[in-house]
This record gives sequence, C-alpha cells and structure tokens, in this order.
Amino acid sequence: MSGRPLYVIKVGSSTLLHPQVFDEIAAVRRRGARVLLVAGGAEGIERHYRSIGRAMPELTLRNGDTVRYCPPAEMPHIVAAYQQVTLPMVEAGLTALGLAVFTAVAAHGGLVTGVVNRPLRVMADGRSKVIRDHRAGTAEGVDTERLTALLDAYDVVCLSPPVRDTAGGSELNVDADVLAATLANALGADHLRLVTGTAGILTDPADPGSTLRDAFPGTAAQYAGGRMKQKVRAAELGLQGTADVAVTGPHTMADPDGWTRFWAAEEPAADLALLSRTVQIPSTSYDEHELVDYLVHWCRQRELRAWRDEAGNLVAERGTGPRTLLLLGHLDTVPFTWPVRWESGAADDAGTDDTSTGDAVLHGRGSVDAKASMAAFLDVLADATVPEGWRLRVVGAVEEEVSSSKGAFHVRDHYPADAVVVGEPSGSAALTLGYFGLFKLRVTATVRSGHSAGFQARSAPDHLIESLEAIRAAVLKEADDALSAVIDVSCSADAGSQSATAILNFRVPPAADLDALRARALDAAGEDVRIEFLRATPGFTGPRSTPLARAFSRGFGRSGIRPRFLLKKGTSDMNTLATTWRGVPMVAYGPGDSALDHTEHEHIDAAEYRRARTVLHEAVTGFFALSGAGADDGGRAARTGEEAA
Repeated sequence: MSGRPLYVIKVGSSTLLHPQVFDEIAAVRRRGARVLLVAGGAEGIERHYRSIGRAMPELTLRNGDTVRYCPPAEMPHIVAAYQQVTLPMVEAGLTALGLAVFTAVAAHGGLVTGVVNRPLRVMADGRSKVIRDHRAGTAEGVDTERLTALLDAYDVVCLSPPVRDTAGGSELNVDADVLAATLANALGADHLRLVTGTAGILTDPADPGSTLRDAFPGTAAQYAGGRMKQKVRAAELGLQGTADVAVTGPHTMADPDGWTRFWAAEEPAADLALLSRTVQIPSTSYDEHELVDYLVHWCRQRELRAWRDEAGNLVAERGTGPRTLLLLGHLDTVPFTWPVRWESGAADDAGTDDTSTGDAVLHGRGSVDAKASMAAFLDVLADATVPEGWRLRVVGAVEEEVSSSKGAFHVRDHYPADAVVVGEPSGSAALTLGYFGLFKLRVTATVRSGHSAGFQARSAPDHLIESLEAIRAAVLKEADDALSAVIDVSCSADAGSQSATAILNFRVPPAADLDALRARALDAAGEDVRIEFLRATPGFTGPRSTPLARAFSRGFGRSGIRPRFLLKKGTSDMNTLATTWRGVPMVAYGPGDSALDHTEHEHIDAAEYRRARTVLHEAVTGFFALSGAGADDGGRAARTGEEAA
C-alpha cells in the first residue's frame, strides 16, 4: 500500500452544488494525499426522477420517519441517477481543477459488496406491514487491492452507492456515510470527513452556532435527528479504524469552527486531553497538516499567538522580548497506526493531577515519539509566565522522522534562540545532553549483465555486499564508537548492466570528523561503485553547567528526582540546529521510554507524562530566573546562520 496518507471524504449531492468543496478536495490532493470521495445521492436521485417523470416511492416507518422505497424495479433508476447526475457532477467539478478522476457506483466490478437488511416493518393505511423486497443493505466487503491500485493511479477516486449483493440479485442501496466509514476502516484511512449542510452536529437544531465540538462513542446520538442519525452512526463506525473522524460543514471541511470531532479514546482526566487528542490525530511524515490545524486552533482558544509557517511547522508563542527560549518538538511519526486507547486508571472528575489516574496508560503511535513531549510543551506554554524581554516559543516541526528534516532546517534558519529544549523521550527522570551524529550513504554497485551460472559470475548484489563491508570497515576504523546498519536494499537492471543499491547508515559520536569519514568511504569504494552522501550531520553534546541544564537540575530536585544525564546514540533535531548555531545551550527532554520508539508497543502512562510536564514547567520558570532579562546575548549573529559554511 502507498505510504501517502489517505482521506476518505463523504459529500452529499447537495454539497456538490457548492463549488468550494471541489477546491478543498483539490487542496487535500495537492498536499500529496490520496483521496477517496464518497458521493451521496439524495439530491441527484430527486433530480433524475423529476427528469424522467417518475414518482419516487416512499415508506413510512413506525417512528414516523420516511425512507426511499427501493424494490428491484427501482434499482436501475437509482443506479442511473448516480451515473447520469451525481458522478458526472463530481467528475466535472474536479477535472476543471486539473485532477484525474475515476468515478463509479460501488457495485461496479464488485468494488464493494454487501448484505441485504432484514425485512422492514412500516406503516400503511394506519396498519403495520412488513416489506420484504426493499433492496437496502449494509456494505461489508471491500476490494482493497483494486481500490488501492485505483487510488495510486488517479488523483481522486469517487464511489457512490449502491453496492453489489453478495448473494446475487439487484444492487443494494446503502447509506453513503456508512459506506464511507466502511471504506475508511477497510483501507486503513488516516482521515475520515463527513461533510454535511450544518456546522457539524448541533446541540440545538434551531441554533446554527450550537456545534458540538467534541464527541465520544455514545455521546452524540442524543443530538441527532433525521439524516444526522446516520452520520453519527457512520462516525462511530469510523472510530473502529485508524482515521481521525469529523462531521464538518456547512458544506465545507475548511473551517474547524464547523466541525464535530469524534474521539475514540476519552481521556481519563481533563489535564490529559491535549496528550490524548494529539495522539489520536494521525500524522505520519508528510501528513502533519491536520494536527497542525488542530493545535493552532487549540492555542488560539487559549489566546496564544499561533500559526503554520512556510515549512508547515506549528509555531506558538507567548511574550514579545528579543530573547527566546525555544521548545522544539516534532509532529510527525513513523508509519503504521492502530486504534488509540486508554487502559486502566479511574476517571478523575476534577480534571486535575489526581493520583487516581496515575496508572492510566495511553497506547498509540506517537505517544512516546514524540507527541507526549509536544503536548507537554504546549501545556507549559499555556500556563507560563514569561518575563519582560523574553519570548517563549514552541515549534512543532514537520518531517523529523524522514531524511529531509524540513521543519528543523527551517527553524535553524528562521528562528534564532538563546536556549533550546528539544522534545524527545528521555524519560521524566533523565536529561539528554547530546546525540550522536548521522552519516548516511547511498551505495550503488554495478556489473555488466551476465548469466549467474557463468564462470566466476559476480552479481551486482555480490559486488554491493563486498563494497558495503569495505566501506563499513573503513569508516569504523576512523570512528570506532560509531554504530552502523544497512537500512534499505534494492536492485535494478537494463539490457547491459545490473545494479544493486543500499542505504548504509552510521550513527557517529560528536567528536567524529565527517570530512575524514567521507574520504575513508570514498577510498574504500571499489571499482564500479558510486557513493552518494545523503546526510552528514554532526553529533552534539553540551555541558551540565549551562543555565538551561542547571534549571532542569533544579526542576528535578523540586520534584524529588535524582536525574540521569544522557548522551544518546540516535539523532534529533538538536543535531540539525547545531550545524550552524554556535554557543547555544541545548538539551532534550520529554516523557516516555525511548525503547518503545517505532515499535508496535508504543505507550505512555499518565503519571510519567504529568511528572515530565511538572519538571518542564519548573525548568522553564527556573531558566528565566537564572538568565535574567539583561544577560549577555551570547552571540545571536552566529545563531542566524552567518557562520554557516
């Protein structure tokens, strides 16, 4: 499956009459996401029936609601309504924006199959009656392989009801919102948006401003009537998958003020809400947009200055002084998500740091690396008192988990600071003073094509393996404390040659001479071996005597913690800043066990998060007290990149 994020977006045919929704879908696609659109058909079906002069049969349920009657004789007309009205409207709107679009009813080729619902009990002439030929059903089977291929081939794939009946017979009409949720779950979507004509779910249908902002399973149904019941049903179904879910509107998904967000996991206490919800919004690398939007909105609700910068980073701050303490976290995670959940712990009605929730554990991708650090930064920012002459700035960087480090490079070049706390899991009782550097090479070995059974045959992979071992030995001779690993291998061939390529990764100590490592690697490369240097980021370590490190020591002491001080063999955004910043105190701190990073067991407990948040708050307060508003600037010119080679 493609590594690009997947949006499943359901729009009703009335929403398709609002052109801005096509612009919004195109904007999602331009961010690099795959888009699966599900088109509802109520408006289109009515238009089609009027155009052919046919009356739409209806049934009255025992509760007084009316539904479209879909006996076998009506199903060809319903299919025609989608194929002749709704789907052409989608194709016209999106192709006008330069997008390649595939449209089909979900029954086409068995893309989606379903089962017929039980007979329907209705009221007719004041009497109860059972309808057995109603062709309404529930979507169950999804051809994920073919849909994934379509999503990779087209900018937008648009499906609509009906679906194919698994048992045969005419197609089955299904609810489009529930169809969207079923597709999202089957395909492991990152985001599910159910676009409606109101500003989300209204707690008072007569008040368009009464949007229910946050909903948990079982809490929204009391506000839903009519068609909105199905949206709530679909949203709660979507929570069983991996997507973050929202009912949005009116007829838009661009304005969070018109959203009802659904959360699968309810936090056990109010002070854990930001942590819980940050983890529940998927944000694998290159898909940080939704999380940035949510956090910007969260900050502005608390009267913090917050925005998305040119690199896509979240930036939030308090204070306007010329000196800056920077709290630099990252928003992206490695791939592969799973439904987020809280386990154990009792509810804390007071919403405080009560020990009754101390054993609550949050499971989910990013809970350790490094959304807990990010949430702690923002919680501290919201409560901080920033002295005159200072600015407390929080940045949530994008693309930290991939080689680009786009967000951190933008920070390095645009946000000079007097001290930096990097948000990475050190554990609440430890402070990271530095990291190894990163030396990453792409090594390609090429041989002439020949039969593997030939005399002294030597394949490209053979040549590559020999070269990797030679390069590894040469680099480790120069930096014997380095760690190395081959992290990717691929092969290719043409008519005259065969090539094998590997990514060789080294973690090198702060004292390593990167120029010498380059020279060693080049000298060791054999004939017909090409080396590309992907990253050569130096390590960094700082002393325990800086005001920042001392502020953390005091924070640990006030929390009754005897800390450990670490030099980690991984890398972080600290290394990126250190490529040009000189004389800037930097440490890394954050809750969680880093051994859980990138694993399927990633989790964090409430007590660990709260303890780290308290230490961080004490450290930030202590740093301002130790530094003072009139202290020496410490060489800001160097930190703007003027010393960059």
